[in-house]
Amino acid sequence: MTAAQTHHCHCEDTTALGWTPGHPEPEQPLRWGDKFPEGARKNLQNTQLRRNLKYATTKIRTKRNTRVEEMPDWEQLRDAASAIKHYTMSHLPELLEEMERNVQARGGIVHWARDAQEANQIIHQIVASKQVEEVVKVKSMVTQEIGMNKYLAERGISAWETDLAEMIVQLSEDMPSHIVVPAIHRNRAEIRAIFANRMEDAPENLSTIPRELAMAARAHLRKKFLSAKVAISGSNMMIADSGTLTVFESEGNGRMCLTLPETLISVVGIEKIVPNYQAMEVFAQLLPRSATGERMNPYTSLWTGVTPGDGPQEFHLVLVDNGRSKALADPIGRQALHCIRCGACMNVCPVYEHVGGHAYGSVYPGPIGAILTPQLTGAVDRKDPNSALPFASSLCGACFEACPVKIDIPTALVHLRHRVIEANRGGIPDMWDVAMAASSPIMGSGSMFAKAGRVASMARFVGGKNQRIGALPYPASMWTGSRDIPAPPAESFRQWWGKHEEESK
Repeated sequence: MTAAQTHHCHCEDTTALGWTPGHPEPEQPLRWGDKFPEGARKNLQNTQLRRNLKYATTKIRTKRNTRVEEMPDWEQLRDAASAIKHYTMSHLPELLEEMERNVQARGGIVHWARDAQEANQIIHQIVASKQVEEVVKVKSMVTQEIGMNKYLAERGISAWETDLAEMIVQLSEDMPSHIVVPAIHRNRAEIRAIFANRMEDAPENLSTIPRELAMAARAHLRKKFLSAKVAISGSNMMIADSGTLTVFESEGNGRMCLTLPETLISVVGIEKIVPNYQAMEVFAQLLPRSATGERMNPYTSLWTGVTPGDGPQEFHLVLVDNGRSKALADPIGRQALHCIRCGACMNVCPVYEHVGGHAYGSVYPGPIGAILTPQLTGAVDRKDPNSALPFASSLCGACFEACPVKIDIPTALVHLRHRVIEANRGGIPDMWDVAMAASSPIMGSGSMFAKAGRVASMARFVGGKNQRIGALPYPASMWTGSRDIPAPPAESFRQWWGKHEEESK
């Protein structure tokens, strides 16, 4: 773990004097907190949070762009990755069975978990059989998704996060707010306070200097690495034709977890698989550049089954579904399963940059979380907080442009919005139902739409010199209360086209 790596985990030093606990680990890591509008409203009032987010996302985005510009075949790599993911999802059952055969042939044990409860039961049974009270962990989104740490803690087993940012989140009793840099919402002053208050062996007079913070974390974790007999990891990619698993990381904590303990348990979502090493090579170029702006990850670990005398002598692979099969059945929504967890979509998203990850109420925040979480949880009822997530976007398309595997997030968002609207039809019409019904005759008639356009052009007088309308009476005030409306142009396209046609005759 390096001092430089701490810059990925938090932001500029500020005058913050202390730290307060965040969001304790919930019962449902995919569904916690308020609905997005309420969560966003609260976070928008937190100016320190917004400064932290802007500083960090800008820095990561700049590094990513620099590395991408070095790649003359970047778009070809994106096309290749998209094609590989499409092939993988189209042949997922066969590839998973091939993976199982190859893991077992090399001395590993494979478990299948239908949901979070079953996955946690399997993991606990394995850990309990080793008669240990603590395990070390490599950063893993799927273990966050299933609430594994809380499940084990309730049964007397401590799961220690060894990734620096995840350790910060764990010590502060918080929830992650980013896929790659989960403590992105914290600055150095807050992290120093967290270490001083919660790290049992924190040095006295600890400063906010990144190197000192990293060294304190290293000293704290070294004892855990050397004493742990069981480790738990995820995997960035499973390679089906050899039964190999991979972890791409920047600190070296993953390498320690994957090599020192006697038993290794890898918990992996069923979609995190590629056919062969040739396919992995494509993602090995895309992932580090998209995630942290590095040409390659400092530590890329690959392991295949059990090797006598080298590394863990017992290996378990837990394959987790937890709603993925249902998502796979949706021809549009299944794109979310292509995600390689790079976080690039969050770093360019204007909504995420302003409200942060906690506003999404899921361990998968940002644009990708807005399409992944509702599918994993089957959220369509408006009473379900996750049903609001597809609406947490301006549909600007920046996420699609940044995604290394070309997930069309805007299209998926619109698709999921439609699904929510259709599922909640009936009952007493709300304001939007009335507005849409009133506008349908105009939208459905060319002549009426043209007349409406001419009437709308009169609003230029309301817009004034700035040509923006900042306030309208109710119910239009529901829109102008939080945003301006550009005043219509003096000449509509229809009017321009009519003149053009006359002139060309």
